[in-house]
Amino acid sequence: MIPEAIAVVGIGALYPAARGAEQYWRLLTAPATDGAPAPAAGGLGDIEVDVAGFGIPPAQTGTMSRMQLLALEAARQCLQDAGYDRRPLPSDRVDVTVGTCFGLDRQYANALRIEGARYAVELGRTLAEHGGHASDANADTTEEFRAALIGRLGASPHDRVSELVSSIPARVASAFKLRGRTLALESADVTSYVGLAYAMDSLRAGTSDAVLLITGQRHEGPFVARAFAAKGLGQEEATGAAAPYDTGPFSEGVGALLLKRLSSAEQDGDRVYATVRSCVLRHEGRPGAFRYPDRDGLWEEAAVAGRTTCAAAAEAVQYVEAAGSGVAGESHAEQRALTASFTGAAPGSVAVGSVRDRLGHTLANAGLAGLSKIALALHHRRLPGGGTRSRIPHGGALRTVPGTEDWPAPSGGGPRRAALVGSSLTGTVAHVVMEEYGAPHSGGGASAEGLRAVTGAGTVSRDGPIPIAVVGFAGRFAGCPDAEAFWARTLAGHSMVGPVPDDVFDRSIFYAPGALSLDRSYTDQGAFVPVPDGPPPGLRLPPSRYAALDAAQRVALDVAAELFARRGYAPGGPPGSGLVAVGSNLGLHNERRLNSLLCVDVLEQVADGLDTLGALSARARREVLRLVRDRTVADADFTHALDGCLASGVAALIANEFALDAVPVAVEAACASSLAALDLAVGRLRSGAVDYAVAGGVELPCNARDMVLCSSLSLLSHGRITPFDEAADGFSPGDGCALFLLKRYDDALRDGDPIHGLLRGIGASNDARSLIAPDITGQASAMLQAFDQVEFEPSDVDYLEAHGTGTRVGDRVEIAAVALVYGAVPRRRPLDIGSAKSFFGHTFAAAGGAGLLRALHAVRTATVPPNTGLRTLSPELALDRVPGRIRTGAAPWEAPDGRPRRAAVSSFGTGGINYHLLLEEYQGRPR
Repeated sequence: MIPEAIAVVGIGALYPAARGAEQYWRLLTAPATDGAPAPAAGGLGDIEVDVAGFGIPPAQTGTMSRMQLLALEAARQCLQDAGYDRRPLPSDRVDVTVGTCFGLDRQYANALRIEGARYAVELGRTLAEHGGHASDANADTTEEFRAALIGRLGASPHDRVSELVSSIPARVASAFKLRGRTLALESADVTSYVGLAYAMDSLRAGTSDAVLLITGQRHEGPFVARAFAAKGLGQEEATGAAAPYDTGPFSEGVGALLLKRLSSAEQDGDRVYATVRSCVLRHEGRPGAFRYPDRDGLWEEAAVAGRTTCAAAAEAVQYVEAAGSGVAGESHAEQRALTASFTGAAPGSVAVGSVRDRLGHTLANAGLAGLSKIALALHHRRLPGGGTRSRIPHGGALRTVPGTEDWPAPSGGGPRRAALVGSSLTGTVAHVVMEEYGAPHSGGGASAEGLRAVTGAGTVSRDGPIPIAVVGFAGRFAGCPDAEAFWARTLAGHSMVGPVPDDVFDRSIFYAPGALSLDRSYTDQGAFVPVPDGPPPGLRLPPSRYAALDAAQRVALDVAAELFARRGYAPGGPPGSGLVAVGSNLGLHNERRLNSLLCVDVLEQVADGLDTLGALSARARREVLRLVRDRTVADADFTHALDGCLASGVAALIANEFALDAVPVAVEAACASSLAALDLAVGRLRSGAVDYAVAGGVELPCNARDMVLCSSLSLLSHGRITPFDEAADGFSPGDGCALFLLKRYDDALRDGDPIHGLLRGIGASNDARSLIAPDITGQASAMLQAFDQVEFEPSDVDYLEAHGTGTRVGDRVEIAAVALVYGAVPRRRPLDIGSAKSFFGHTFAAAGGAGLLRALHAVRTATVPPNTGLRTLSPELALDRVPGRIRTGAAPWEAPDGRPRRAAVSSFGTGGINYHLLLEEYQGRPR
């Protein structure tokens, strides 16, 4: 059975020389100038966005990232282009997915503010040594600098919310009242393709009716250019026969697509630009530094799979859009693969072009820019021309398009078809097949047997969502080196929250008990996890490369080693094609730190304007600033900077060092990131796109930046987190990582895998209201969506691993939503409710992973886990409406009349993001 086509019904485009779909098409079809650089290469700083028109509170506008503003404008354009400014868009099942790569301006500004506080202290010390200033004068100088830096960079209590990349889709969802799934993701250069694949899975599975896909690329600071140059990628050019794959400059761009099932688009009367028939991703895990793929066979595998999925022969493709980076090694492999793919085609029958000729390489946005180009070309039945940069060898099937020309219909009948190809720095290739809308299909194509052989589709049940087996698990949390220790600590009933080590949180700089400040925290409590100082046994990473890795990468690598060791996999992991989806912050600490090092001139400009330094001679000022720079700015080696700063580098490190043929992707949905990553993995497995998935989350928020930002919004407890308690006053941050190895249930049985539990359903929603305040209706909607995927009722679930943040409002709203769903029908027994956060703090992106790990242990061991720290149950919870109970000690979980034990896990994130997962015990026999 060939999967249903996905319709492109709306396009938004923001590029340096184009505003909207019409201008984008004019840019693509304008005459090219011989030898000229990409005419649209540049920035998006001149685009004005009507913030008030999106209903954003004035208190939040000042700290919104530029990317957030541009995404709102691209979304507005796209929905307007699709006609939904004149008619309502059914919003309950419309997803918003955003892809971007590298840090946002607000992330960099917040990081520099924290680094600036350290700089201020050293400035005061240096002045004391250099000029003999009294200690109280030095303290005044330090405070003067900190205040001046805040004035320079801007600061607000909302900074923590505004700097999250997942706040971008959340803001779009809120502005346009879209209540479906909401997440952000990153997979380097193939970010757009991963977002497209996720959208297609969701639409074809029926979990969404429309998807607004937005991808964007901005270069907000000096880090990106420096890191690419250090890796030898910044100015590398392909030459001679490798063109049209010459490297254009890195550029900026934001694009949006509104996607629907073709049947839905036709039913709704939408204009259809074109259809997407397949999106195939392939990865080859190769240990060592990240690099673009150069094995011809990998490109060919993706191309064959892409064409076979939609039953299209190679000769049916008339145009190929090459959306890769243009780096020489990648370009040569890309060209060789395309040449091989069309060996049997007539000379000059396949046109090749690249939007890089017009835009430069827009990295995370490159795939969407190319897809939009093809959609417009198919719609207009015109092939956009390229510049003379587009040169390929003569005599073969491939040809360039010097000037825009008519796109003739295929001589053998059928629709016009095009392919979009790309690859990423982390080793992934992508192949998309698109068709024009409205043309009759010819009878040729791939066989059903070929389809099953290439895609594995024969293993996918069509009777409903199939169970996903958890065949491996691993974790690391405070005081717990592995997943078994995590469970032992839980049963022991002791909280792991305590003072964060001084070398992680410098109390002399950042701690101000009782104070509400923009650059200090009123608490020093957290659940800290030490960062490994060397790779796990069996992995060989050079010391220089390992030292350049982000702390989250190091922790996740150790947890992955536990995951595979527990299952007994040798390097190479499970057979087949896979996915590594890791929930994390899409802005790793290393990237922010290195960008701050490159911005020391900003700190010096602020210091030079202080009254204290103004009293010194020009020579003395220069000497003071030189000394402070020498003491605060270490010489940074950028050789491996990209490997240690890409958010998807966490997943890529796992995929490559364990030699997994698994596409790496980073997922962010605020505090629901782990469950969002699991949702992505489950969708890929159920669609048959992958044979296995590693999914989970990691984050290490016990650091000065996160503690200061959360404190400024009064999110942190003044003591220790106490979920559901009358005295609950906020959460305590906790470091952590949890990973799970997943397979389709039937495949796990076939392969003899140990099955620790079954994922039965995952529901997700967005409140589409406030980015901060939780909403009962939105949370209940996610729960109901999860139950729509299963045959049992809420009354058949005995244990709920709650989000349980320890805030009075958050806990009250969560239990009210639980009562609305789980209390709707009579229960045979009270619903047991608990939260891992009472033991290990709030682990942010890893929170859902911690919750699932607890629930998994619970169903495996038939034990209801306890809560800790609970003294007086909050009367605001009204647990009797469920009815529910919160235990303070572990208890046996009695078998419920022979049916499997079932648990649920909730994760709710900033931005109104809600996820709810249903877990079922595996009873040791086929279902």
